[in-house]
Formats: sequence, C-alpha cells, structure tokens
Amino acid sequence: MRQKKRSEFLTEVELEFMTELWAIGTGSVRDVLARLPAERNLAYTSAATIMRIMEQKGFVTSVRDGKTFIYSPLLEKDAYQAKTLRDLSNKLFDGTPASMVARLVDDAGMSEDALKEIQALLQRRLDDDFD
Repeated sequence: MRQKKRSEFLTEVELEFMTELWAIGTGSVRDVLARLPAERNLAYTSAATIMRIMEQKGFVTSVRDGKTFIYSPLLEKDAYQAKTLRDLSNKLFDGTPASMVARLVDDAGMSEDALKEIQALLQRRLDDDFD
C-alpha cells in the first residue's frame, strides 16, 4: 500500500471545514455541518471523513464525548494564513512579498477605501518597526 504524502496545507474542502472550526473554536461534525451553507448539502458521513482526514494530517485533534467526537484546531488561523501567504509568495512571486502586494494593489477592482486601509496598515507597521 502506498504511503500518503503528508501535506502541510489544507485542501479547499478542508479549509472550508477548518474556517468553520476556527469560528466556533471546538465542535462536532454536526456543529461544523450546521455552519455550512444549506445548499452545500453534504452527507454526515462525508463530513465525518473530512474531519477524520484532517485529524490524520495533524490539523485538528479530537476527544470522544459519548458517541461524538469533539474537534479542535491544532493550528491558529493567523499562523496558517501567514504560512500560506509565504508559500504563495515563494511559488508565484519569486519569494518577493513586494511583488505580491504590487499585484494585489494593481487590481483594478480594488476600491479607494481598501487602498487607503492598506496604506494605513503599511504606515502603522513602518511606524512600529522604525520608532
């Protein structure tokens, strides 16, 4: 039997589940399912399999409460966001965060308010780091 490659990144479906788990902190498969859009229409067994796979990959942990497993994230959302952005920067922008930010702000669909918010965030970071 072939060994599964351990991924350090969530699949799209796993990220969907993890986002809901981050929002509630801890919960059962039913708790996570209840937070997904109704049109998602995912079977309980499929959801349970996704949660079990996430546990095998080391993204969540579980404790048994009667017949139910209660899941908790093993990584913080902001830590995962940072890791994912570093990976994206390395793979798509030659490891140059400025190129990634330039692509983001060059997007014609970005509003003036969003650009001003980014400018304020950058200024705050510069002020904090160089004071």
